[in-house]
Amino acid sequence: MSWTAPYGTWPSPLGAADLVEGALSLAYPTCAGGRVHWQEGRPLEGGRVALVSRDLAGGDEAELLPSGFSARTTVHEYGGRAWAVGPQGAFVVSSNFTDQRLWLLRPSEPPVPLTPEPSEAGSARFGCPVLSPDGRWAVAVRERHEGATVANDLVALALGNRGRGLQVIAEGHDFYSSPVFSPDGRQLAYLCWDHPNMPWDCTELRRARFSDGRLEGTQAVVPSEAGESVLQPGWGPDGHLVYISDRSGWWNLYREDGEALAPMEADFAGPPWALGDSDYAFLASGALVATWRTGGTGYLGEVRGGKARAWELPYAAFAHLAPAADAVLAVAGGPTVAPELVRVEAGAPGAGRPTLQVLRRSRPPTLAPEWLSVGQPFSFPTQGGERAHGVYYPPRHAEATAPPGERPPLIVTSHGGPTSAASRALDLRVQFWTTRGFAVADVDYRGSTGYGRQYRRCLEGRWGLADAEDCAAAASWLVRSGRADPSRVVARGSSASGLTVLAALARQRIFRAGTVLYGVADLARLAASTHKFESHYIERLVPEADYAARSPLHLAGAIAAPVLFVHGLEDRVVPPEQSRSMVAELRSRGVPAVLVEVAGEGHGFRRAETLARVQEVELAFYGQVLGFAPSGDLSRAEADLAAGRAGTCRLDGP
Repeated sequence: MSWTAPYGTWPSPLGAADLVEGALSLAYPTCAGGRVHWQEGRPLEGGRVALVSRDLAGGDEAELLPSGFSARTTVHEYGGRAWAVGPQGAFVVSSNFTDQRLWLLRPSEPPVPLTPEPSEAGSARFGCPVLSPDGRWAVAVRERHEGATVANDLVALALGNRGRGLQVIAEGHDFYSSPVFSPDGRQLAYLCWDHPNMPWDCTELRRARFSDGRLEGTQAVVPSEAGESVLQPGWGPDGHLVYISDRSGWWNLYREDGEALAPMEADFAGPPWALGDSDYAFLASGALVATWRTGGTGYLGEVRGGKARAWELPYAAFAHLAPAADAVLAVAGGPTVAPELVRVEAGAPGAGRPTLQVLRRSRPPTLAPEWLSVGQPFSFPTQGGERAHGVYYPPRHAEATAPPGERPPLIVTSHGGPTSAASRALDLRVQFWTTRGFAVADVDYRGSTGYGRQYRRCLEGRWGLADAEDCAAAASWLVRSGRADPSRVVARGSSASGLTVLAALARQRIFRAGTVLYGVADLARLAASTHKFESHYIERLVPEADYAARSPLHLAGAIAAPVLFVHGLEDRVVPPEQSRSMVAELRSRGVPAVLVEVAGEGHGFRRAETLARVQEVELAFYGQVLGFAPSGDLSRAEADLAAGRAGTCRLDGP
């Protein structure tokens, strides 16, 4: 049965609560002792990160952490992998979010602290722990906060000493990451880098002998003078060192002797904002399996004979690769498949499709295929004769159609970073809009990753210009092609892309409104207040002399469209004062600005209640500014908007 209704008013089977009901954030699978271990971010538990173990043979599962324990680190503020599994899965070493100390956890035993209790809670943080093959030693990245001083180093811990054996094994550089033991435990490789570089700009790869908690004979395999972004060192089964470098203009795989293992115009890694990324794995047979991205799509396959051969799989995005005997573990998602933890076994060459086993889904099935809007990659012309990229999601409804001749409202969104990239994995947050009659464009503006180093560096010195131009150019291209209503185009973004939204509203006239989630408004204030990891990042993106000219706070006079701001009060990356000052400036000029602040949330929202409520507020906001009535009961969201328009709407924490 089909019926007609205007775009934006379609009743959707997806409510805001459905976006988080049963949802999990899966990461870092690890196989040990015949079991697979992985972490789950759980919005319904206040964003707690749990560890789960499953027997590959029988399928039984077990929780590895005690109640209230969360395996989360805040090193570099963005964190990443916070735990490691001992030989045969006998124990786990993990950071705990509440105190940031490392703990030893054994089944049926109380947790034992491995690191001393600092004078101030959380001032000593530990991340990316790795264990020696014999299980005697742990090596981790440490970050110490002492007043205004933040120091990073690598430390080793003798696990048998229970908190009394911490030793500094590498120091003197601004940052460290990616420690990894050789298969025999006699060598350690790691990365280090210094300001003003970010790890996607330039890093140094080092290796050294590891002996009784000390490093000896340290040497630079790829020195920082080479000017390469070297990522993810690892050891092959024969003891040779492997890494990913962008020396060719693309992040490709190399051996320590400099041999390229699969030279191609594709990126075998993404920007390491978080610790512990893993985009390749050596299987027990010695086979090398990797994931790579080209043209906005991710692939998984074997690297052999100087080539990477993609396997036929129903996915377009892969992350967190790990070996499981002669299979590979990964978190994979596709245009009609939300991210899920899978085990993939290729079998003999020429044997057809790989054997695929789904171990854990990130969410229960929610939408039937006839409701799903499948993302369509597209490229479009932008300023200066250049081209940019994106993914377009058309409106999709199993029963409703729009009146003849009507074109849909368009939400132009873009990633944060600003070095990240759009994913083609199924995201119900996008389907929330498309099932209501919105089109969505997810823009990979110049500066995004997955298109090589040259494209990634296009944003250097041009943040707030090139990204805003590309978002407007994507909207204009879709309008010209008849896929969007020119009078109902809105922009939304979070963190770095919050600045993109505000710059686009000030400099481009195609957008009718904007939504900014924990976004940047004042570059000078951000440069003065941001954390160590990013304290020099802005220098590459915007010349200091241009801070005022590029800051949305100083462009407020050119913004006429209404803006919704949402910010967590615990945000240490982009403090909430950024949104408050922008709202005050807009209101002083008579521009409608709504401010919603969320207690107990930081940079990026984790709690189910927050995620659902903010989604409803955003929907009600678009209904009001674009002049239509969305379906469903939005009375609470409308009350939040009214409070946020009159002053500040404060959403309570847990």
